[in-house]
Amino acid sequence: MPRTINFNAGPATLPLAALERAQAELTDFASTGMSVMEHSHRGKEYEAVHDEAIALMRELTGVPDSHAIVFLQGGATQHFAQIPMNFVPQGGSADLVVTGAWGEKAETEGIPAAKLVGGTLRIAADTGKPAGKTKSYVRVPRKDEIKIDPNAAYVHFTSNETIHGVQYTEIPDSGNVPLVCDMSSDFLWRKMDYSRFSMVYAGAQKNIGPSGIVVALIRKDFLERGNKSLPKILQYKTAVDQNSLYNTPPTFAIYLVRNVLAWLKSTGGLARIEKDNREKAKLVYEVIDEHAEMFRCPVEKSSRSTMNVVFTLPSAELERKFLEEAKAERMVGLKGHRSVGGIRVSLYNAVSLDWTRTLAEFMAEFAARNW
Repeated sequence: MPRTINFNAGPATLPLAALERAQAELTDFASTGMSVMEHSHRGKEYEAVHDEAIALMRELTGVPDSHAIVFLQGGATQHFAQIPMNFVPQGGSADLVVTGAWGEKAETEGIPAAKLVGGTLRIAADTGKPAGKTKSYVRVPRKDEIKIDPNAAYVHFTSNETIHGVQYTEIPDSGNVPLVCDMSSDFLWRKMDYSRFSMVYAGAQKNIGPSGIVVALIRKDFLERGNKSLPKILQYKTAVDQNSLYNTPPTFAIYLVRNVLAWLKSTGGLARIEKDNREKAKLVYEVIDEHAEMFRCPVEKSSRSTMNVVFTLPSAELERKFLEEAKAERMVGLKGHRSVGGIRVSLYNAVSLDWTRTLAEFMAEFAARNW
């Protein structure tokens, strides 16, 4: 059966090569007569996968030895709380930049978490505008709008907002304040200087693997500032010291991350995937701009996401028709998030140029027939 053209926002499409490798090895991994899921997480067979995944991550990101690479659980949402619990000192504070729904959630989870350890979270910038019961977000803040406390323990931001389609094009300058980033939906989409961050963390289910695993890059000197009075399971230092093996990790998820990273390397690494990702986004945005009367993207052009293209159509009826006709052409995952509606096209690494051309052609033809 041919592959469905999958634009889901997450869990998202995975590279076919990574899935086929898993299929071939599912019941007999490395000629052991067992699935990788059945191996001990402390055995040499699984250990080889674990270490290869970490080595591939370091090679692809280029992050130096000053940073540890760890696999964590709980999804990014857990870490909205766990990060302030670890790094906001008693009597101190950290800063938060909000540019969409996930920044809002980092605020909602982070404020009580900081309070638990005797600290506070402070909003350094918020680009949201009232829109009924929620806020609308159409851009990242300008440099002069971000008011960072020079004494903050860190400043946290979300690099790409999947729901609102807002993305940073450049790494923001936090001065001497450690920079922490939720990069769940655009991690590894392009080359960048990951060493500039004190911590990057990303739920895997967008660009790098299945749901159930989080990858983090943590600067070791930042790690040493962590709250050592927390239970060990909540301390990031524990995960680093134990090579992500303090307790049983989600071994199959890490195995699939290894497969995806190996595929990414084989296709040319981050330089090649960035080229493809920019071309995919260009294809869709060009149709939007050429048919602006039909496809209405609310995001300012300088903040448009390469990973998640959002737009509305002139009526709910046309949006339903668009989704139904797209599904008939085997394109799925295009319905916008329930909190904002509209259409959302997720163009993660494993979404091919051919799939994107198919969508762009469908959009142009749909506009011609319905306007």
